Amino acid sequence: MSQLLQNAQENLNANGFLDLEVDPTLDLIQEIEKLKKEKNAIILAHYYQESEIQDIADYIGDSLGLAQQAANTDADIIVFAGVHFMAETAKMLNPSKKVLLPDLKAGCSLADSCPAPIFAKFKEKHPDHVVVSYINCTADLKTLTDVCCTSTNAKAIIDSIPEDKPIIFAPDKNLGAYLNKVTGRDMILWNGSCMVHEIFSQEKIVKLKERHPDALLIAHPECEAHLLDMADHVGSTSSLLRFTAESTAKEFIVATEVGIIHQMEKANPEKTFIPAPPNNTCACNECPHMKRNTMEKLYLCMKHELPEIHLQEKQIVEGRKCIDRMLEVSAKAGF
Repeated sequence: MSQLLQNAQENLNANGFLDLEVDPTLDLIQEIEKLKKEKNAIILAHYYQESEIQDIADYIGDSLGLAQQAANTDADIIVFAGVHFMAETAKMLNPSKKVLLPDLKAGCSLADSCPAPIFAKFKEKHPDHVVVSYINCTADLKTLTDVCCTSTNAKAIIDSIPEDKPIIFAPDKNLGAYLNKVTGRDMILWNGSCMVHEIFSQEKIVKLKERHPDALLIAHPECEAHLLDMADHVGSTSSLLRFTAESTAKEFIVATEVGIIHQMEKANPEKTFIPAPPNNTCACNECPHMKRNTMEKLYLCMKHELPEIHLQEKQIVEGRKCIDRMLEVSAKAGF
C-alpha cells in the first residue's frame, strides 16, 4: 500500500472520502465501467445526482425504486450514488454484501432533523400509535418504525393502516401534512423538514409564472403547503417525471432538487424545464449533500472499495422490518 493511500484511509472518517489525486487524463467513464465488470458491482443513483453520475449508473430512481433495486440485485458490491440513509437502507437489505458510498458526509438535513433518542421519548408518549417514517431517516430511527414509506407509496402505506389506529408520521412535517390532506387522517407529525424543499420562494415563483403563463408548476410533497396549493401537479420524483412526459404542456416550473431536470430533458428534449427559484441568492435549488458525490470520488470508491457502510446487528435486524413491510405493501398496491 502506498503512503498516500494509507494516509487517505487514516483520514477517511475525517474527510468522508478517499482524498487522493486522480489523473486528469483518465477516462473516468471507461475506468468505472471496467471496475463494474471486474468487481460485479452495480451503481444505484438518485435523480438528484450530478448528470454525469446519472448517465453512468445502472439504475436511476427515487427512493422506492432504489430500495426495490437494492433488494433484488445479484451484484456483489452495491455502490450508492446518493446520500447516507439510502446506502444504509441498501445495507439493511443486503447485510452480506459490500455497500459503498463515495462520500460518507453525503447526509440529509431531513434525516438529521429527527434524532432517534429524542424521537424514542416522543414515541413513549403515544404508545398506542403506529409509527410511519419517511425512508429519508437514519438507521436508528428505522429501528423505532413500524413501516417506512416513500413519497411514491406514502398514500398506499397510510391507507393500509386501519382507520381506528392512530399514527405518528416522521420526520417530514410537510409530507405528513400533505398526506393528512389527501388521506383524511389526523396523524401526529414530527417537526422535521428538508432544507432544499423549504426554501422555495412563493413570491419569486408567482413572478416566474407571470413571465411564463403557459408553464405548469410541478412540486414534490416535501414542499410547504402554500406552494403545493399553487402546484398543477404534486408527486414524487418518478411521478413528476411521468407527468412531464405525459402532459401536453411545453413548459414546466420544477419545485424540487434541480438534478431531476437532467432526466426530464433527456425524456422530453422538445420541452422547457425551469428550476423553481429558492428564497436565496442562488440561481437554482441544489442539495449540497447529494452534490458531494463526484465522478472522481465514485471512481476512487470503486477502485479501493472505500468508504464502506457498516451497521450494527440491531440496526440491520430491527431496522429492516419496516422496510420489508413497506416493500410488501407496495407490491400489493402495484408499485
